Amino acid sequence: MLILLPPSEGKADAGTGRRLDLSRLSLPELTPAREEVLTALMSLDGSDGTEDAALAALGLTVGQRGELARNARLDRAATAPAGQVYTGVLYEALGLATLPPGALRAARRSVLVSSGLWGAVRLTDRIPPYRCPIGARLPGVGALSAYWRRVLSPVLTAAAGGGPVLDLRSAAYAATWTPPAELAARTVTVRVLHERRPGERTVVSHFNKATKGRLVRDLLVAGARPRSATALVGALRDLKYQVEQQPVTAGRPRLVEVVVTEL
Repeated sequence: MLILLPPSEGKADAGTGRRLDLSRLSLPELTPAREEVLTALMSLDGSDGTEDAALAALGLTVGQRGELARNARLDRAATAPAGQVYTGVLYEALGLATLPPGALRAARRSVLVSSGLWGAVRLTDRIPPYRCPIGARLPGVGALSAYWRRVLSPVLTAAAGGGPVLDLRSAAYAATWTPPAELAARTVTVRVLHERRPGERTVVSHFNKATKGRLVRDLLVAGARPRSATALVGALRDLKYQVEQQPVTAGRPRLVEVVVTEL
């Protein structure tokens, strides 16, 4: 099973180990693209009176100008495993540091994190903290969503292998790779709904991430190894999630709704 996660806006303050080495990241087919995006991102340092344009390109405010200086040093910054760099709500709920050894090994094998800078990384890949949202437009690269859409398709399709895909990416990151028709039949996407009272449901935002983090943790701890999308949905139900499957459309991922009554 391949599990696709979004990155988090919140990241560790600094790395703790060796400098970035792109050649040591997983999915080496992405190395040339990563080099191009990294170089373009580092060039947005706000020097020579270009700070306003650099902030706008990354969707940052004046109060976040320090992110420009940090990005400009990424090639010599200390790194940490991606699973430690990402610190947002989803990753807090996933709780990598407290996973049992077998579940942690499964996470390292199965999880890929989408990224505007790296394309996709595994939890063990050593990266520096950075700021590069998927909505950014970089000099010479353009819109990152469109850039990665051209690059990621063969790489993620190969990474999926013959098993199911649990795609928990946000819409912006999901736009960088759409599973081809055959693989879409093995792909499950999740929407989290909060049922305040019978018949009254709303889409949740902040707690959507927490629920997805708990969902992945529970699958890993349970040692779930589904061989199909149907088996994956069954595994979620076995874990006592209230799962409602939407009608399946040929050539498109299977959408399931996870209904929660407590946030």
